[in-house]
Amino acid sequence: MPQQLPNIRALSKAELKSYFLENGHKAFRATQVWEWLWQKSALSFEEMSNLSKEMRTALEADFELPHITLDLRQKSKDGTIKSRFKLNDGHLVEGVLIPAEDRFTACVSSQVGCSLSCKFCATGFLDLKRNLRADEIYDQVCMINRQSLEHYGAPLSNIVFMGMGEPLLNYKNVLQGIDRITAEDGLNISPKRITVSTVGIAKMIKKLGEDEVRFNLALSLHAANDTKRDKIMAINESNNIEVLTEALQYFHEKNPKSKISFEYILFKGFNDTKKDAQELIELCSKVPAKINIIEYNKVEDVEFEKAGEKRRKGFVALLEKAGITATVRRSRGEDIDAACGQLANKTLA
Repeated sequence: MPQQLPNIRALSKAELKSYFLENGHKAFRATQVWEWLWQKSALSFEEMSNLSKEMRTALEADFELPHITLDLRQKSKDGTIKSRFKLNDGHLVEGVLIPAEDRFTACVSSQVGCSLSCKFCATGFLDLKRNLRADEIYDQVCMINRQSLEHYGAPLSNIVFMGMGEPLLNYKNVLQGIDRITAEDGLNISPKRITVSTVGIAKMIKKLGEDEVRFNLALSLHAANDTKRDKIMAINESNNIEVLTEALQYFHEKNPKSKISFEYILFKGFNDTKKDAQELIELCSKVPAKINIIEYNKVEDVEFEKAGEKRRKGFVALLEKAGITATVRRSRGEDIDAACGQLANKTLA
């Protein structure tokens, strides 16, 4: 069996420069290749047209340039596009393009499957296979951006890490991927346009603060007391609300320009009462956050139901009366299992 070649996109710019110098080439060649990899999103060495044929052949002999491919695409009646991407080892992940009047958002995955088993999330019923590499995260953004340009004539305006997996359990690769997406010598997308969502890994939230990240942070909350959150999110047993509050306060202190939001799915008869709203208001008095109220999207074999419109409006009114910014996020792509909590690599019927 032939030995597997190293992935060229796993190299730093300094390592790439060393490679060219050691092989008798000028250092500027590293900058040229780097631009092809991370600015122009080249899928092969053959595309690198300002390199000689000999140099392209040498690169192909020394490195691999793996990239994800589109395995399946579905378009919702509301314009949402769900893509199933195949990784070079055959694993599958999903990403979603969510179009709106004033924005085009890519929802990307960070892991193949998930280990956290949240009771309302389809991905939580899948086994965790592996973490995505930084270049695979980058590729999702590139491919969804192409879809946005092709279908809507506009580039992506926002990126959310709310697809399959827990981003903070793939910390290094997620941050490296975001670096390539936001860097001037990468895709040059503003970090203010990126939101990383976590179910709540307190020590990693603190690490985000210490690393002084510039992107926004969303906590997948869904209940503001431990008794209810324990029932739907096993992670709460080791990262309860008090511990998370302290971590979020630390994050805000270290990154005052980064925005914090709470994601809150309203479940009928579970977390949609006045008492639930008051507990959420109390939490917001400790952490400067806005609230995204999310409509529950049906997941097979899960008993939860969507809260009614009257209950939702009353819940939001209580938050707004307390001076909290609350936005209702409408379901998008539910008919193709592309909405929040539905990503599970389901094929077309």
